[in-house]
Amino acid sequence: MQDTLFDFISKYISLTEDEKNAILSLDLFRSVKKGTTLLKKGQKSQDSYFVLKGCIRIYYIVDGEEKTTAFYTEMDALTPHCVINKAPSEYFISCVEDSILTVSNADMEVEINSKFPKFELMCRILAEELLAKQQIDFDEFKTSSPEQRYLSLIQNRPDLIQRVPQHQLASYLGIKPQSLSRLRARILERKS
Repeated sequence: MQDTLFDFISKYISLTEDEKNAILSLDLFRSVKKGTTLLKKGQKSQDSYFVLKGCIRIYYIVDGEEKTTAFYTEMDALTPHCVINKAPSEYFISCVEDSILTVSNADMEVEINSKFPKFELMCRILAEELLAKQQIDFDEFKTSSPEQRYLSLIQNRPDLIQRVPQHQLASYLGIKPQSLSRLRARILERKS
């Protein structure tokens, strides 16, 4: 898994052996079982996550119903809002699949950035990319119909269709599971 992480980092910056060893010394890697809750509503946390393998999701509970707002899969990074604003979390984060994550915190990041300033540059670039992606996703969600969202999901993230339970997928698309079943049937009917 360390090679997967180093390959990802090498897309942004080159690493010396000292830098690789410094990262490994932080003991970042965690294997987490499917169904594990990483963060609960009301909980404070300092942890940021990077998915090396698997799938995690963010969801809220509204009127007793789970509302999924995001899925993070291989090579996705997530820093929960509660880490940044140092307040209790407004949502839950859980593992949809058995996952291998890197788990870091602000203290680790300060330590690594002070020793190797180029990591700060990489983190800034990643943050800018993530912000741009989230803005596009948000705009697309607000301006599209459920069918358009589903078709976009098939085109841009087809792996989620197989990896995520239908009720979570429906929630992510902003519809009920029954509506997702009807939507899928309609699309299949049109194709035949």
